[in-house]
Amino acid sequence: MSSSDPRTQATPDETFDVIVIGGGPVGENAADRASRTGLSVAVVEAELVGGECSYWACMPSKALLRPGAALAAARAVPGVEASPTLDPGPILARRDEMVSHWDDSGQVQWLDGAGISLVRGLGRLVGPRLVEVSPEDPDADVDDLPATRLLAARHAVIVATGSVPVLPDTPGLAETDPWSSREATSVQDVPASLVVIGGGVVGVEMATAFTDLGSKVTLLSRGRLLGRSEPFASEAVAAGLRAIGVDVRLGVSVTGATSLPDGGARLAYDGPQGKGSVAGAQVLVATGRVPRTGDLGVEAVGLEPGKGLAVDDQLEVQGVEGGWLFACGDVTGRVATTHQGKYEGRVVGDVVAARFGKVRPEEARAAGASGSAGEAPEPWSRYAATADHGAKTQVVFTRPEVASVGLTEAEAKKAGLPVRAVSYKLGSVSGAVLVAEGYEGTAQIVVDTERQVIVGATFVGPDAAEMLHAATIAIVGQVPLARLWHAVPAYPTISEVWLRLLETYGL
Repeated sequence: MSSSDPRTQATPDETFDVIVIGGGPVGENAADRASRTGLSVAVVEAELVGGECSYWACMPSKALLRPGAALAAARAVPGVEASPTLDPGPILARRDEMVSHWDDSGQVQWLDGAGISLVRGLGRLVGPRLVEVSPEDPDADVDDLPATRLLAARHAVIVATGSVPVLPDTPGLAETDPWSSREATSVQDVPASLVVIGGGVVGVEMATAFTDLGSKVTLLSRGRLLGRSEPFASEAVAAGLRAIGVDVRLGVSVTGATSLPDGGARLAYDGPQGKGSVAGAQVLVATGRVPRTGDLGVEAVGLEPGKGLAVDDQLEVQGVEGGWLFACGDVTGRVATTHQGKYEGRVVGDVVAARFGKVRPEEARAAGASGSAGEAPEPWSRYAATADHGAKTQVVFTRPEVASVGLTEAEAKKAGLPVRAVSYKLGSVSGAVLVAEGYEGTAQIVVDTERQVIVGATFVGPDAAEMLHAATIAIVGQVPLARLWHAVPAYPTISEVWLRLLETYGL
């Protein structure tokens, strides 16, 4: 958009110190932190305040997955009577409660209590520090959504628009009315059969959940499952899915789709044994997501729509003059998890608050305010998203769970680090034997052998997620192994695996 666009010359309808585009958990964190030094902040949101995680991703998916995990845990303990099957009705009802029945009034109340203004509508950049807000649906009743209006930011705009799913251009696939993760997590009627395309986090979690709910599930993946994880984690998840009845087909590329006369679809594919096909009452496409910048108006400030917003460690968008545009969460393309996005939201909120709010000069300098000669922020300070590079965390809630932090062995070696990976079977720890008969799992740490610190860790097994934070602290704190050896794990707990890992390493 050129500077001659009349919107860049118009008088704004409202002016705020900071405008946050996107009212999900990432944007909420950024807005909250940005407001803490007296800045006026507005959040622009076209859908439900609370965003993808609250209504269509993290919360509903885990509500669908938890019953199956609880039943499996009960079955693994002798003397505990467990139901042979799950009842989808109460599971879906609890899921509805976890997402507040897709009602965001509670989240809106939180914004009001924090003194943050909510502007309903789709926000687009139309020039430096200018955001046009319009109804997401142009045909919507104006009583439901406000007319187009222009907002101005005195100091900063923070983009937290997240990401959108990718639909492959496979012939016929769009015509089969496939699900994305949204439809899967908000399901009201469980299909008799489901074909999942994709072996990433969404694919393996939804394959688990719908098998628990009673669907006959087939999963098609071009490569190994969870391709960015350690290979032993991928193998464990594939074995776990097959154990609960999922038909897992690896090395498969979907080549076409056809709608069936009685509903559902048939997918054709090329696989290791040649061509094949599979039919299902419903298809779920889980082949990845891309940053949501296509409808953001980034071309008005010289950026390319559809691409992630490149940021530095203070989350300032690169390639835009003036130091006013920031971004956090999936839209940056850095790390695509809610918790890491919220972390980035806290960092960017603190940066904006310190640069433009009423703070002590030393705080402003630490946040890179004007006059600091463009100095990079101190790593691991409140004003730098350092964890994005080597301490990002993720949990996959399959059976077994996969919990990881930092670098995989392959990533560490690619980065040129001198590393040694050490693993230990979780089932050999006394605490695991008490938790479940036949407990199976693996813990692995990746050690920088020069600095003698952990740079990566992966835990695979029942409830492995709860063991992750100790590894996160060890990596973020760069705790030397010699000191970590003095962190005595309680007996009998599964965390005793930390002692076994260090002994295996040679301490």
